[in-house]
Amino acid sequence: MRKRPSRALVPALAASALLLAAGCSADPGQSSATARTPDAGTSATATENSDQPLAVAAAPAAAATSTAVARPGTAGGKARKTSLKVKSYDSHTRRAVISAVSKGTSSPSPTGSPTPAGTATPGRTAVGDVIASAPAPGAPNGLLAKVTKVIGETADGTEVQTAPTTLDTLLGDDDAKGTVPVDPASFDVERLLPDVKVSWAKTGDIHSGPEGTKVPLGSLRVDVATKVATAEGAPASADASVSGFVQVKPEVDFSYGGGASTASTASNGSTASGPGAAYLGVSGDWTSQWALKGRAGATAKPVRLPFAKLHADPVLQVGPIPVVVNLDLTCYFEISGDGRVTVDVEQDLKGDFKAGGTFGTAAGWTPVNESHMDSSPVRTSVTTAGSVKAALGAQATVGLYGAVGVTADLAPYLRGEAAGTVTATTPVGSGTKSDVAGSGSWALYGGLDLSGTLQIQLAIFGTPVIQHAIPLGTLHREWKLADGKM
Repeated sequence: MRKRPSRALVPALAASALLLAAGCSADPGQSSATARTPDAGTSATATENSDQPLAVAAAPAAAATSTAVARPGTAGGKARKTSLKVKSYDSHTRRAVISAVSKGTSSPSPTGSPTPAGTATPGRTAVGDVIASAPAPGAPNGLLAKVTKVIGETADGTEVQTAPTTLDTLLGDDDAKGTVPVDPASFDVERLLPDVKVSWAKTGDIHSGPEGTKVPLGSLRVDVATKVATAEGAPASADASVSGFVQVKPEVDFSYGGGASTASTASNGSTASGPGAAYLGVSGDWTSQWALKGRAGATAKPVRLPFAKLHADPVLQVGPIPVVVNLDLTCYFEISGDGRVTVDVEQDLKGDFKAGGTFGTAAGWTPVNESHMDSSPVRTSVTTAGSVKAALGAQATVGLYGAVGVTADLAPYLRGEAAGTVTATTPVGSGTKSDVAGSGSWALYGGLDLSGTLQIQLAIFGTPVIQHAIPLGTLHREWKLADGKM
């Protein structure tokens, strides 16, 4: 059951995504000093100061349908807020209907005298305009597009043909950098198992979830309790189960550093385009408490079972531009082993994580991959010989305007192993009971794996296209929780 009608979404974190601490950005540069003339439907007061980095913040609720327009290559063509709105969009034909919103009306302006070069008829859009829109009808992930043809007028506005474009056509030589928390109440939730509970808390003493559940402000918590398959031949007392919760306080990290055109030159002598630096990622605080009990029917190959998918489309206000971030989080547990060991273990885990991709003109796109965790065992018990590993984690994906850029998988785990022998000796002719002796050792470990990939769609910044997915690499840590002798 979803919190509100929407699409199906993700496994692990919010963002899990997953989604980062600080990124990489070029030093704030000076933008062009060219005078800026407001475009059609634009307020001159909305124009940003070209000498200052653009502010990055969560867009206010009033900006839920905001739109920015730029006209690259023209005087005064920098991006600015506009009264134009995306009334509808068809993702198959890439046609959009754009209307002017003014004092509650949306009728297009009458055709006037010829329009001077570099300007547009008030209330209209024109060929060459680059449009950035918050989520709109037909464009649930937001819209970033360039107008290639004006088709004509409709009852709802001007119908235009569009083509994909990149963020540098809007941001140009500007600089922007910021980390923005994701509102936990904005996530759509898809529960994949019966006993899954979702809780969150936000300012204003607003709380959602089971009564008595305490969640820090800005955090999202997902609880699960479920039985898992028991190993073949295990006694009834060895029923297996997994229970616990994942709690995250997701943030989106975004930065853009303009100036590639002045920073580098292509090998053929042409001037390079796009930003000099960029960063996109997900980060946040992490807390989990979970337990594994019984003899799970494990296999050598890990078996993953997602139990909740979450999705949000936070809008970042980057100066006048609404940058739509798409965040998916899938929570899951995963078990592997030989199906012979019986455990009763629980651990608490707290820390933070950061995963993303950073761009520089010299190195191109490179991964960012960090996590700091502290754990403490609550209870530990291992019987019989064998091994088992169980993870309770989250996978986060973060992208812009529907194009996935970063996938990060954070998987804290428990691992238990026991080794030993059992012997039975009966004295010849004694008629006495056999002596049964056991010897061996056992150990329990906590650990975490953080992995993921950078995707080709990160080229949406205007950077060179990634030819293939780039692995984030695997961050692996493990520590001993307890051990003993049998």
